[in-house]
Amino acid sequence: MEWLNVDLESFAELVSQAIDSLPEEFLEALENVQVDIEEWPTPEDLEVVGLSHRNRYSLLGLYHGVPLTSRHSQYVAFPDRITIFQKPIEAVCGDDEQRIKEQVQRTVIHEIAHYYGIDDDRLEELGAY
Repeated sequence: MEWLNVDLESFAELVSQAIDSLPEEFLEALENVQVDIEEWPTPEDLEVVGLSHRNRYSLLGLYHGVPLTSRHSQYVAFPDRITIFQKPIEAVCGDDEQRIKEQVQRTVIHEIAHYYGIDDDRLEELGAY
């Protein structure tokens, strides 16, 4: 399988741009969240979402944490974590830089939506897929 191999620094810039493009009210409420970039999901990442290693191309991002809507007043925890997976995004988009940029944007929004308590079914209803 061939696809454009974006260097990590350029990919990180796309992720940063996607975050910065969010509406101000979403950015202001985004607290204690770490955003990481990994090349591939780990076997544990895949297991969390019920995928096998053969399906590693289909996991583009992952939210680790307790959504805001599920927290109680005494909630204290380590930072929530959003991971964006570079190689699966490149594999899905091929060598089209614009498609990669758009997919990074969609993936970042998707994972941040999970932070706010929006599940996959609701995202689909909203047309976010």
